[in-house]
Amino acid sequence: MKLKNSLLNQYLLIILLAIMIVPISFLFISIVFFNYLLIDEEPNKYQNGADLEAMWHAEAQSLSGASNEQINEKLIKIKNEYSEASVFWVDETGKTMGKLPENQPVPPIWSTSLTIDFMKKNRGLEADPYTVVSLIGKQKDEGFMVLQVPRSVMLSTGQSLQDRYSFAIILSVVAILAIFIFISWIFFYKIRKRLLRLQRAMSNPTESGIPDSISVEKKDEIGQLEVSFNEMIHQLEDSRIREKEEEMLRRQLIANLSHDLRTPLTTIRGHAFSLKKEELSNKGKESLDLIDNKIGYLGQLIENLLSYTLLTTGKYPYYPERTDMVRLVRTSFAAWYPVFEGAGFQMEVEFPEETFYWEVDPQRMERVLDNFYQNIYRHARKGAYIGVKIDAPLQQIIIEDRGPGMRGESIEKGAGIGLSIVSLMLKDMRLKWETDTGNQGTIIKIRKSS
Repeated sequence: MKLKNSLLNQYLLIILLAIMIVPISFLFISIVFFNYLLIDEEPNKYQNGADLEAMWHAEAQSLSGASNEQINEKLIKIKNEYSEASVFWVDETGKTMGKLPENQPVPPIWSTSLTIDFMKKNRGLEADPYTVVSLIGKQKDEGFMVLQVPRSVMLSTGQSLQDRYSFAIILSVVAILAIFIFISWIFFYKIRKRLLRLQRAMSNPTESGIPDSISVEKKDEIGQLEVSFNEMIHQLEDSRIREKEEEMLRRQLIANLSHDLRTPLTTIRGHAFSLKKEELSNKGKESLDLIDNKIGYLGQLIENLLSYTLLTTGKYPYYPERTDMVRLVRTSFAAWYPVFEGAGFQMEVEFPEETFYWEVDPQRMERVLDNFYQNIYRHARKGAYIGVKIDAPLQQIIIEDRGPGMRGESIEKGAGIGLSIVSLMLKDMRLKWETDTGNQGTIIKIRKSS
């Protein structure tokens, strides 16, 4: 795999460059530092304490018999030459006569004990500031003068350069680390951005339920993932197209079969009706009744298949209107009343005087109720009970039976096309149906969808 087509190789290259930059930076800093900075560096006149002490003692002896003004002028001259130092002098009476800078905390009057404490405190090689005390004059009775230099300015040129060089190295390492972190952040930010783009494409499908394909900008690992994602999208689209074609063929086949079966079924039913007029034995009449019953069942099944096909393709007529539901249910059940009475069903009906109205297709609604009645007649004969009630305040229709339940066994149990038709029709009319079924019977409630 080429370097530019591998995220792993690209990041390893970033790490390798960061590792190589560190020694190169050290070499570059060393060259710049020693070739340019060291040339301009002057010797440090504060670094040798012995020289400072010798200078100070010599200046103090040279002031033998000098007036106060002359001593002050000498201190000013020394201060100008050694600007980092602090100087002051005390006369023979113990009075501080001059100090530079003037804001340094020096006692105005010096006692013997104070002078001894000052000497003890500032004596030693490690004392900070470095202090040199020298008696004025050769007779040693004209007072003393003090020179103090901060230890921080007494570093040698090499030590100063080393400190500055170490700081430069640390600063360079921090800068390289910051650059490495920044480049790594950009590297992973771009990876995250591409992954989020892929995630958004996967989680935002189109109306068909299949996401749109995305453009492939690079050929690295994420690019290969995007290519695989696009291939999957194309396969899903092809599969969806084949599924639609197969669904259209299936529906067309069902519609054609339903239509073609009607003609021979009508012929069989006509011959069965003619046979009923003939002289037949009791056994022949029973067989003829069974044939007629099965023809009716087959006709209903063909009608359901055709209706289901029309509903799923959106070609079933739908004419909604404001409908009196109590009147519709009463009329629908009245047509089935003789059927249930002839089968010995116990019937309980409750139709209130008050009514309510739904915006439904009356023919579809009657078809829904007919399917429920037919299921009870065929599959719940053992219970021999049907209850049809209307709850006007809650605006719901309740149909009950005492059969084996929708999950129970029935001799004439079919594929459930009738109930599928019910669901589709009620959904179109913005209604829903709920069931409470068991081996003691079934309760069906029809109400408006929320």
